[in-house]
Amino acid sequence: MDHPPGHAPATAPEQALHSNCNHPMTMHDAVTHPTLAPGLAHSRFLARLFQRDPQLADRTAQQLDTPFDIAQMQALLATPADDEAAFKRQLRQLRQAVMARLIARELAGLSDLDEALATVSALADLTVRKALDWAVHHEMRHGRPIGAESGREQALIVVGMGKLGGSELNVSSDIDLIFVYDEAGETDGERRIGNQEYFTLIGKKLIHLLADPTEDGFAFRVDMRLRPFGDAGALVSSFAALENYLLTQGREWERYAWIKGRALTGDDQGLMQLITPFVYRKYLDYGAYASMRELHSQIRREVARRDMADNIKLGPGGIREIEFIGQVFQLIRGGRVKSLRERGTRSTLRELAALKLLPDDAVAELLTAYTFLRNLEHRLMYIDDAQTQMLPAGAEDRQRIAASMGFSDWAAFCEALERHRAAVTRHFEQVFVLPDGQDQNHPHAPLWRDAHNGESTAQGLARLGYADAAEIQRRLALFRGSSRYQQLSERSQRRLDAVLPPLIEVAAGHPNPDATLIRILDLLEHIGRRESYLALLAEHPQTLKRLASLYSASPWVSEYLTRHPILLDELLDSRLLYQEPDWHAAADALRRELAELDGDVEAKMDLLRHFQHTQVFRLVAQDIAGLLPLERLSDHLSDLADLILAAVMDEAWRDLARRHTDTPAFTAIGYGKLGGKELGYASDLDLVFVYDDAHPEAAETYARYAKKIVNWLSTPTAAGTLYDIDLRLRPNGSSGLLVSTLEAFEQYQCEAAWVWEHQALTRARFVAGDPQIGRSFEAVRCAVLRRARALPQLAAEVIAMRERMLETHPARAGDVKYCRGGIVDVEFIVQYLVLGYAHAHVDLTANRGNIALLGTAAAHGLIDPELAGSARDTYRALRRLQHTSRLSGDTLAPEALAPLASGLASVRALWQALLGEVI
Repeated sequence: MDHPPGHAPATAPEQALHSNCNHPMTMHDAVTHPTLAPGLAHSRFLARLFQRDPQLADRTAQQLDTPFDIAQMQALLATPADDEAAFKRQLRQLRQAVMARLIARELAGLSDLDEALATVSALADLTVRKALDWAVHHEMRHGRPIGAESGREQALIVVGMGKLGGSELNVSSDIDLIFVYDEAGETDGERRIGNQEYFTLIGKKLIHLLADPTEDGFAFRVDMRLRPFGDAGALVSSFAALENYLLTQGREWERYAWIKGRALTGDDQGLMQLITPFVYRKYLDYGAYASMRELHSQIRREVARRDMADNIKLGPGGIREIEFIGQVFQLIRGGRVKSLRERGTRSTLRELAALKLLPDDAVAELLTAYTFLRNLEHRLMYIDDAQTQMLPAGAEDRQRIAASMGFSDWAAFCEALERHRAAVTRHFEQVFVLPDGQDQNHPHAPLWRDAHNGESTAQGLARLGYADAAEIQRRLALFRGSSRYQQLSERSQRRLDAVLPPLIEVAAGHPNPDATLIRILDLLEHIGRRESYLALLAEHPQTLKRLASLYSASPWVSEYLTRHPILLDELLDSRLLYQEPDWHAAADALRRELAELDGDVEAKMDLLRHFQHTQVFRLVAQDIAGLLPLERLSDHLSDLADLILAAVMDEAWRDLARRHTDTPAFTAIGYGKLGGKELGYASDLDLVFVYDDAHPEAAETYARYAKKIVNWLSTPTAAGTLYDIDLRLRPNGSSGLLVSTLEAFEQYQCEAAWVWEHQALTRARFVAGDPQIGRSFEAVRCAVLRRARALPQLAAEVIAMRERMLETHPARAGDVKYCRGGIVDVEFIVQYLVLGYAHAHVDLTANRGNIALLGTAAAHGLIDPELAGSARDTYRALRRLQHTSRLSGDTLAPEALAPLASGLASVRALWQALLGEVI
């Protein structure tokens, strides 16, 4: 791979096979197998191989129809080598055999890029492992290395970096390696040495076996410069030394390099546990844009300095730019999205398309260009087995390249090449473009830069439309002069300086500019020390308008987003932000992500919270944009709660220490707003837990299970909480058991429950758990609700319950919930209708919501249709007012209900008609 600018390229060892490169062998000089003609016409290296070893030509021709798989490679190394020279010969002759068939197959049109990458990568993996085994086996003087802490034998971990790590090695590449071992200690032989010295000996021997030029050439050139401290560093590192280096010295380009790091030998799991936190940050790391942009600029300068515009890897629109596109998304999101921790470039690009992080057509163009450029790279290397990505200057080699790439002449080939490179450059610039405003030339930059200059800044703010411009100027000056701003890093200050002027401008475009900007300033003060969030806003100016729109619309939303700034990422893609949810697909995706975190309870709890916050934020954005009717919004919020509860119950059961069964016979029943599918943004969940299991340990097991479910749902973590849980509606309330058997629940409802508990049962439903118990619960619920009741006694109980509620929640004007004729009165009316008449009309037991049930009662002639219609409209309007009030943060004035006066009167009339009480 390419290394940071300033590092000299590796020098390839010269060898006999590479002599006389300017005097190619003719077909007659080499062999006369017709099937090998395309390869020989293109590759001087292949001609030299066959001239040296005609039998290789024969074998290659005979086996041309078959790819060179790992079993055939292993067969060629199966015979034990007597000495080092013989072993080296085996490795080199294996490479020659693999290269000969690969060149011949590809140029004859019998293979493709997939085969070439897989074959060469498999060859390198096998060669490294065999060479390491040989080196260890023949280094017996010092015994075996033993870990000082574990007392166990240690092994050298050979890490493949770059294209080798990604299993996409090119056909004449060197291999980038890093040598690591687990523990310090010493060997156990007669001549003891430290593990560091021992593994250094092994590492040197491994390099020598692979890269030492002999009459058969080399097996692989080896580059060790990606190790800690590069050429100046130790050849091998212990885990402790590597971890310390990454924590104290690791640079951004090393994060990028380690994306592809793969242990070819030894403890891959231990290595990844050490490397992963360095490469993949827990948060969304938008600072990677600037780091990758800087690294790319350094490479571009180096390319220009060395006149390498014709380099198809490093030049404009080259392979490296495609790799950078994939890897910047990996650095940004790989900490949260494990599926992005791919090592291969093409698999990464495909995953970006699947995650909708890049458009499908962009990924298709990039994949096509990548295939073209990698095929071209191989054909450049096939000519002389040279590690080159430079287009040839000579006419003869240009014609070889054009013909082998399927073009009639060099001009036609160049036209296609430039088309692919232009596409890569276009997509690269779209991802890495430097945002407007980074140069601090925004027209309103002085309002922030000179915020301390009170009069002129206030005048500028007033011209933009700020009502209390002096107060806004004071807030800006306080922020700019605060220790919080002054202590930011220079880069974070630049980013904040870049985003504030356009935010001042877009906030001014809203009806409440002062409140909008003040809320945004609260956010910026909150995230100021989190460089990644500032980077997100600075790198994606299109998010600023969406941010201001949401912060203008609702203080609840602004507080929610300020509390969970990780949701800023949702502002990037309006397609996802405003797309109505598909809960089945979302549940499947959540389960997959949870499965990837097997064993990490804390990470699972955080993932569930991030998921729930993201879905809520998308719904609130759609709500504010007017895309969701209130009933539909409540359905979605209730579906989300159902989904979360089901996932939590699955995970909590797995997390339970002692279980008497693999599958719990247990359900969660939703009451209240959850049961009636009328959840709001901040609603708690009213739950009752029921089980049906005769095992002697069931009661204890399910009690512990219920506690764990509540803990998973309500315990605060770094990511926040999921839901507040209310369990007081269970049998016997707060004094009752946390869980009930289905039989006990039925007995309680039939023999001991109060009327208000039956009222609550009208809005209960199975939410998650065992579906069979859910069906049994529904049968119990229906039977209880359909019991014949004396209407006068029922009316008295309902009125008494309403009176008790008024003692704690008086019926104040403007209180949409508790005012007479308001939300609670409608709910009580419906509950009375269900309890009073469901014995005759089974459809009243359906949990379809208050609006639908009023219609059902009217259809059965139980209430006046006109009053029912007015009550339905009033209930809907009251819920909308309640919802709007919560979003806006405003307390409703009494006059806010004036337009609903006749509707409230209809509800009161309906109450009087049914219950006989004037209210």
